[in-house]
Amino acid sequence: MTKIPLIVVAGPTASGKTSLAIDIAKTLDGEIVCADSMQIYKYMDIGTAKATRDEQAQCPHHLMDIVEPDCEFSVADYTELAHKTISDIVSRGKTPIMCGGTGLYIDSVVNDVEFGEFENDYTLRRELEELAKKEGSQRLIDMLSEFDPLSAKKLHPNNLKRIIRAIEFYKVSGIPISEHQHMTKLKESRYNAVEFIIDRERYELYDRINRRVDIMMDEGLADEVKTLMDRGYSPKLNSMQGIGYKELIAYFNGKSTLDEAVDAIKQNSRRYAKRQLTWFRRNENIHWLSPDNALEETLRTLK
Repeated sequence: MTKIPLIVVAGPTASGKTSLAIDIAKTLDGEIVCADSMQIYKYMDIGTAKATRDEQAQCPHHLMDIVEPDCEFSVADYTELAHKTISDIVSRGKTPIMCGGTGLYIDSVVNDVEFGEFENDYTLRRELEELAKKEGSQRLIDMLSEFDPLSAKKLHPNNLKRIIRAIEFYKVSGIPISEHQHMTKLKESRYNAVEFIIDRERYELYDRINRRVDIMMDEGLADEVKTLMDRGYSPKLNSMQGIGYKELIAYFNGKSTLDEAVDAIKQNSRRYAKRQLTWFRRNENIHWLSPDNALEETLRTLK
C-alpha cells in the first residue's frame, strides 16, 4: 500500500509549534491541519492561542473554528474530519502538516484508529461526569475495572475524560476499549508520518507559558470570556472548562480576584504542559528538535 506522507508538529503549550508549522508549510508548499481540542471552537481565539490572522494568511489552516462552544464533539468526529482534510490537501498536490498539542487527536489520526459505528452517548457521559463530582474519579475507575481491568489499571484518576470515554465505549459497543485499541494497533496505518517536537528546557517552557498568559490578558482574554458568558454559554460546557476560561469565569462570578485568576491560569497551563510532555515522551518515533535550529533539523530529517 502506498502510504500518505504526513508531517506532524506536536508538543506542549507555548513550545513554538505554530511558528514552526507555518515555516514548514511555507517551505514545502503545505497546509496546516489543526490538532487542538480547544481550537475547534468558534469565538475562543485568545485563550486557545489560535494562529493570528497574519499567521493564518501565510498558509491555509484547517479544522479551526468548526463548531459552536456548546456543540458536542468527540475524538471520533475529529479523526473523521482530519482524514478527509488530509486527503483533500494531498489531492491538490500540497503537503499536509498536522499541528497541535492534543495527543489523543494526533495519535488517533497517525495510528489510523478505527471508531467504526461507535455512537456517542452524551446522556451517559453527563451522568458519569456528575457521578465523578459527587463520588470522585476513583468511583468510575472501580466501575471500569468490572469490564475493562486493563484500562482501569492504566488510566490515572486525574484523566477523567479518558476514564469516561472508556466506560462510554464499552456501554455503547460492548467491547472494552483496551481490546479495541489492541486490534487497531495490528492494522497498518495509511500514513507515513514523521513527527516533530521542539525540545525546550523545562524552565524555559514554563517562562514562555507565564509570559504568554500575560500577553493573552493584554490582548483581551478577560473580555473574550465575558463575551462568551454574556452570550449564554454555560460554564459547565467542555469548551468553557478550558484553561483560561474556567479561571476567569470564577473571577467574574466573584470566587477569586483577577490576580488570583491569572496566577491559576499560569499554574494550570504549566501542569497541562507537563501532562502533554508525559504523553508525547511515550512515543519513540518523535524527533526532538533544538529550539535554535528547529526548521533546519526538520527539513534535514525529511530529506
